[in-house]
Amino acid sequence: MGAGVVTRWARRFVAASAIFLVAWQTAAFLAILSQVDSLSAGTVSVPRQSQVALAVYGFVLHTVFGKAYSLVPSYFDRSLSVERAPAVHLPLTAVGVVGLAAEPLSGVPAIVGLLGALCWVAGVAVFVGALGWTLRGNLTGGETGTGGANAHRRRVDRFANAFVPVVFAYLLVGSLATLTPYAGLLGLDIPAVAFARTAHLLAAGTAALLVFAVGFRLFPRFLVASPPVPLVAVVLPAGAVGPAVLAWGLYRGWWFRAGAILQATAVIGFALAYAALFARSERRRAGFYAVLAGTAAGVLGVLVGLHFAWGGVTAALIEAHFRLNVLGFLGLTIVGATYQFYPPTVGTFPGASDRTALASVALMGLGLLAELGGALAGLATATLAGRASALAGAVAFAWLVLGVFRERG
Repeated sequence: MGAGVVTRWARRFVAASAIFLVAWQTAAFLAILSQVDSLSAGTVSVPRQSQVALAVYGFVLHTVFGKAYSLVPSYFDRSLSVERAPAVHLPLTAVGVVGLAAEPLSGVPAIVGLLGALCWVAGVAVFVGALGWTLRGNLTGGETGTGGANAHRRRVDRFANAFVPVVFAYLLVGSLATLTPYAGLLGLDIPAVAFARTAHLLAAGTAALLVFAVGFRLFPRFLVASPPVPLVAVVLPAGAVGPAVLAWGLYRGWWFRAGAILQATAVIGFALAYAALFARSERRRAGFYAVLAGTAAGVLGVLVGLHFAWGGVTAALIEAHFRLNVLGFLGLTIVGATYQFYPPTVGTFPGASDRTALASVALMGLGLLAELGGALAGLATATLAGRASALAGAVAFAWLVLGVFRERG
């Protein structure tokens, strides 16, 4: 019964994530639409900070939460000790995202953002507390639950587990940093942490590092292949240190360059490892192509980041960098894993097929390429077409995922 409860709540987190993805892509489309002179009349521009809240806090981290509740305990040879934690957690962080996304909008008082940040931190505290209590006595992951036909994977599994506590540390620090802009409303004299630094702590430090740590356990089993061990040994340490150096050194000369190099090393190394797994596997499923597209987008994203570190920062490229990493690397990887956990083909509703799943991946991937081209060429219409394509892909993804969940009950 306990496992069934956790599974149901994991689905609800993923469902919330899909809804936030559509909300983010809608907001991103409206934002670029307002910049096209011939189409801007009557449109509403959604601030970038609202988009980041929907993207990182809403879409990415809600899938992270849901799948962490179901996967991490078993990867540490444990069962979730506090079964009701997800039920308490989800309403808090979902309301938190709404507050954080609404506050930057014109006319919305700062108290809305404060309440959102407080709800977010409370939900994160439930999450970290529940998993920390579950993993007590095995925090470094020496006990992996790996055995039988997978016994040869134990060394990689143990190494990957050791980085999961680092993920939780980034989540706590990034969540507390989310509160600092509202310190004055709480009567505290605490310097605000720049929003870009907070986003890097959560997106790169929490989400990307968990993709690396869990991915080196999950994808080899999905693809029935083994990753190159030297790449595992490089990716995880670089992915653990890179976000901290990057957040600290953002736009600060050599610190910034060092962080960009570390993060690029982690993402490119993971992309190469996944490409090797894909090449070694005989399995070809929609989800696997999505992850492959995601890792390719991640490589483009970190290459743009390296360009920034050596002095080539523009507003258009900053936006392309953000979307390549969050919608591309993290997003398409999440989409691919979701299609593997919840295959669209189990549904009987219209469009429930691998063909629709592949179409959603293609729409998001091609949309990102169009956006990058628009950023490089300075063509707002190309960026608009890319955003429209990505929105269509997000809607298709949400349709498939929510449809499967609805039929499963």
